[in-house]
Amino acid sequence: MADDSQHEHTFESADAGASTTYPQQCSALRKGGFVVIKSRPCKIVEMTTSKTGKHGHAKVHLTAIDIFNGRKLEELCPSTHNMDVPNVTRREYQVLDVSDDGYLSLMNPDGDQKDDVKAPTGEIGDKLKKLFEEESKDVNVIIQTAMGEEVCIEAKEAPRS
Repeated sequence: MADDSQHEHTFESADAGASTTYPQQCSALRKGGFVVIKSRPCKIVEMTTSKTGKHGHAKVHLTAIDIFNGRKLEELCPSTHNMDVPNVTRREYQVLDVSDDGYLSLMNPDGDQKDDVKAPTGEIGDKLKKLFEEESKDVNVIIQTAMGEEVCIEAKEAPRS
């Protein structure tokens, strides 16, 4: 008989196996869609296709903006090749509090709390601060998630129920 100890496995963590990206042919990508360039999730702002050359493929030139840091990235890819497209989700949460260290305390419509999203800076941060702290209104934020990163992309006054 084989030793039972060699057949015991311990799993530290498990997930549903959902991938953060999926492949899509370059020629099927569209302006306004999402794509992964240099391991960063980006939104396509410009796309041009060159004709096939003497020996080869039509090329697609993509210009895209990183959805988290706003940097402009470019990629040149044969139109028949696949590129990764990030699974991007947007969820609306109610703001419960803004901590002193700059994190949002949020609640989704099911009542689950989330405390790991950093408060936005710039125009969205100013709007959130004005509505929540100065006017003491109920505020909803939209959190965009892709490839394990999250960012607040919009703040608005919550509708009265």
